[in-house]
Amino acid sequence: MFSKIERNPYLILAIIAGGFILFGFSTSLPKITDFMIFCIFVLGFDLLYGHMGQLSFGHMLYLGAGSYGTAIFAAFVTSDPLVAIAVGIFTATLLAFLLGLIVVRTSGACFALLNLALNEVGAFMVLVPFPQWTGGEDGLSLFFKSYGFINFANPTFLFFFVLGSLLAVSYVIMRFVRSPYGLFLRATKENEVRVRFLGYNTYIYKLITFIFSGSIAGFAGALNTINLSYTNPSLIDPTRNVEVIFAALMGGAGNVMGAIVGGTAFMTISNYLARYILRWEMFLGIALLVFAFKFREGIWGYLRKV
Repeated sequence: MFSKIERNPYLILAIIAGGFILFGFSTSLPKITDFMIFCIFVLGFDLLYGHMGQLSFGHMLYLGAGSYGTAIFAAFVTSDPLVAIAVGIFTATLLAFLLGLIVVRTSGACFALLNLALNEVGAFMVLVPFPQWTGGEDGLSLFFKSYGFINFANPTFLFFFVLGSLLAVSYVIMRFVRSPYGLFLRATKENEVRVRFLGYNTYIYKLITFIFSGSIAGFAGALNTINLSYTNPSLIDPTRNVEVIFAALMGGAGNVMGAIVGGTAFMTISNYLARYILRWEMFLGIALLVFAFKFREGIWGYLRKV
C-alpha cells in the first residue's frame, strides 16, 4: 500500500491536505498552521540530510534569515505581506549561495560543524551588532496589510495559505528528487568518488541542492513571521537545530512523507506531551535512542517494511 502511495505524487498531496484539514478543523487552526510551517522546514533540511547525505547542525541560520528578512522589510520598508515573504526567501537563498560556496566543499563532521559555527555567527549578528534593525533580544513586532480576502490576520486564510505552500513545496521536492538530477544526487550520496570518475562535477550539483534547501528553510521562516506577526532570536538559535534533526530521524530521512510524518510527530510531542510530563525532553532523548537503534528508517520507513 505504501509503495503505491509513494509512486503517486498526487495521492501523497491529497493525503497530506486531507490529514491537516481534518486535524486543523477538529483541533485548532493556528496550532496546525505551526505544524505545517515546521514540516516545510523539515522538508528543506531533508534535502541535505536525506538526499545529499550531509548532516547540518546549522540549518536554523536559514530559517532565521528568512524570518528576519521578512520582518525587517515589513518593519522598515513596507508591510505588504507577499513582498515581505519574497524578500525573506531571497535573503535566505542569497545567504545559502554565499556560504554554500565554501561549506559545500566540506563533508562529514566538518560540514556539520562549519554550519554550526556559521549559525553561531548569525545569531551573534542578530543580537549584538544590529539590534536597531533586528530588535535584539526583544525581537520585532509587526503589522501586515490585507487586500480583500488576502488577510493573514484571518486564521482560516492563513491556514489554507500555509497548507497550499506545504503542498507546493512537497510537489516541487518530489519532482526534484524523482528527476534525473535526483538520481544523480542519490548516486553522489552513495559514492561521490565514482560519480566524479564518470566526469560529473559533483560540487555544482551539491551547491544547487544546498541553495534549494536554504531557500525552503527561508520560506518556512518567512511564513513563521507572517503567522506570528513577530520574530525573535529563538528562530536563529543554534541550539534548536536538534529539533529539525530529530524530526527528520523520527519520520524517516530521504522521503517527503517521512519528513511530514516526522515534523508532525515532533510538534505533537513538543506541544502536547509538555502538558503532562515536566521533563518531556527526556522522553525525546529516549525516543531518539530507540529510533537510532531499532527503527533506523523512521516511522514511515517502518510502516513501509511492515
